[in-house]
Amino acid sequence: MARKRVLIMGAAGRDFHNFNTYYRNNPDKEVVAFTAAQIPDISDRIYPQELSGSAYPQGIPIYPEAELEKLIKKLNVDEVTFSYSDVSYDYLMHKAALVNSAGADFLLLGHESTSLKSKKPVVSICAVRTGSGKSQTTRRVADILQEHGKKVAVVRHPMPYGDLRKQIVQRFTTLADLDKHNCTIEEREEYEPHINRGMVVYAGVDYELILREVEKEVDVILWDGGNNDFPFYVSKLHIVVTDPLRVGHELRYYPGETNLRMADCAVINKVDSADLGEVEKLTENIHSLNPQADIVKAESPVTVLNPEIIKGKRVLIVEDGPTLTHGEMKFGAGFVAAQKYEAAEVVDPRPYLVGKLKRTFHKYPEIGKVLPAMGYDKEQVQDLAKTIEKAKADSVIIGTPIDLANLFPIKKPHTRVLYELKEIGSPNLADILEKYDII
Repeated sequence: MARKRVLIMGAAGRDFHNFNTYYRNNPDKEVVAFTAAQIPDISDRIYPQELSGSAYPQGIPIYPEAELEKLIKKLNVDEVTFSYSDVSYDYLMHKAALVNSAGADFLLLGHESTSLKSKKPVVSICAVRTGSGKSQTTRRVADILQEHGKKVAVVRHPMPYGDLRKQIVQRFTTLADLDKHNCTIEEREEYEPHINRGMVVYAGVDYELILREVEKEVDVILWDGGNNDFPFYVSKLHIVVTDPLRVGHELRYYPGETNLRMADCAVINKVDSADLGEVEKLTENIHSLNPQADIVKAESPVTVLNPEIIKGKRVLIVEDGPTLTHGEMKFGAGFVAAQKYEAAEVVDPRPYLVGKLKRTFHKYPEIGKVLPAMGYDKEQVQDLAKTIEKAKADSVIIGTPIDLANLFPIKKPHTRVLYELKEIGSPNLADILEKYDII
């Protein structure tokens, strides 16, 4: 039989992992192309031969997803594998309809087909949506493990948006490594808080090679999941963070529901910001999908370094980019801080947008009166800096996990928002780690 011709729909993450684990050495399948979505300017690249293997000596081309229907016909595609995350079921099935109408099968690969087994125990921290609080949950779990004398490293869900040949295996131990690897703002937001705690962070493209490296130096591996994707590794303990500010999304987004159904422990975060009724409804939804899962409730209290910069001022709020874009949140920690510390007014950034940021708001018109910290390339970082400079605000609230003032000068008075996970009642995360014999 002829090999099936496959196109992988992705966003520079799960797509490459699905190829590496399921397709690279599959004698029955031939991957003829990738498409790219969600992240700007990641198409028109080649998945290089160093990663694609001997069966693909020329590598594999990556096209914009907008060309999907044309590519299916032009390349005689038999099968399309959807391989990115944090999308609604409505969005997902519209893609399936497009693919089927163009004459190809539509496939979703599951955890059993793509997960790698480790020699060391893996604790995975994932979420039902981007912006649920996975990062601070990962930091909390790391702190507990270190307090119990465990040597830990974090393996982060991929964000290889640059030269793939240079990103096969990345190891970060110092902030200088972020510059060495030309990290985007999104990468810095995820890596820097771990590095500041003395943690080793791994990321890249080939997660089997990464796994074998990290196994050499740790007692426990922390999988720090991205978007609402499920883990790349088989987990001894799978923790999934849920969001009471978006109740119902855990039932309507892919693959967030998959994560929640797989969870050993569900964390209900942000209970300090949510209505009690919403927390109760979310609890019911968790029980309906996964009655065996333990539930941990937690707050994410926000503090700021200089509250006087906020009180009574007209403030521009800069928030985590993915939370506002494909995460579909209208605000984040910065907006919560503006309310808590009594800002006089939140300045709408839209009249002051520069360059590529205009495209971001065009693509995601539901973004509210906050500015996403977009910085996937130098031009976007410059556009962000210029927009902040132009905005007619008294001060700036930085709601991202990193200090943007370390990347470019901010002339206006500015302050950072800090937030960490704080469990409430019992069980807490230490109890869960003990239950699964991690500590």
